Amino acid sequence: MMFTVQAGPTLADFGKDPLWITIVKAVMLFVFLALSVVFGVWFERKLISRMQHRYGPNRAGRFGILQSVADAIKMGLKEDIFPRTVDKVLYLLAPVIMVVPAFLAFSIVPFGPVVDLFGVQTPLQLVDLPVAVLFMLAMGAVSVYGVVLAGWSSRSPYALLGGLRSAAQVVSYEIAMGLSFVAIFLFAGTLSTSEIVAAQEQTWFAVLLIPSFLVYVICMFGEAARIPFDLPEGEGELVGGFQTEYSSSLKFALIMMGEYLHTFTASGIAVTLFLGGWRAPAPITTFWEGANSGWWPVLWF
Repeated sequence: MMFTVQAGPTLADFGKDPLWITIVKAVMLFVFLALSVVFGVWFERKLISRMQHRYGPNRAGRFGILQSVADAIKMGLKEDIFPRTVDKVLYLLAPVIMVVPAFLAFSIVPFGPVVDLFGVQTPLQLVDLPVAVLFMLAMGAVSVYGVVLAGWSSRSPYALLGGLRSAAQVVSYEIAMGLSFVAIFLFAGTLSTSEIVAAQEQTWFAVLLIPSFLVYVICMFGEAARIPFDLPEGEGELVGGFQTEYSSSLKFALIMMGEYLHTFTASGIAVTLFLGGWRAPAPITTFWEGANSGWWPVLWF
């Protein structure tokens, strides 16, 4: 799988942006992830509805696309109930710990090359580090604390068992996920995400490292607790898992947002490390030399 060689940003290109450009890029990243969650919830509900011969969301907005926005507003305005026996500090902190690391992990994902943003030449990436991939793994590990604390602070046997089971599953898959990255580090010779993308100018690592890619895809589903690895939900025997004691309020909305954000973050890491990042696929670059320049790489990503 061949690509048109297009110089991308390196570690030396980071740390030079004015503060206001950094803030603009952070806001753009936040908006992108928020809209991704809205679309992800809507698409999953529509897909499951069609499997069950239902229409799914179809009233709020065209094709029901605003149903997720309506649900978010509803949960934000509902009465915030605290069970009598919960540890209030940790009970409030747990959903935040689940959401914030997902945003931070996406900060090291490159969306494109150096572009002109309001007259400033800047990489389409919030930040890059010499150990960027390790930072991503660390953020995934921190989010486990949110799951454990949500179950423990609820002071409910069902929530506690759900929290322990969720933590055990996430930690187990993170070990295999970390090992699947080792071959990438050896091939690329770096842990920087922008330089890993640059190392895939000629061939995707998904082609060179098929076993590592397959292991990561399985671990990605396991860590995000998506089907068929949705055991932590435990509707049958654990009522609702670690979020049993969270009513349908803003705290529950944050937990659901964190779960979807982890799905998108894991997908973004897969694109960056295995699928060439923001570089266009071979059929496009063969007849379009400018496919890997400007803002077009955002579309390929």
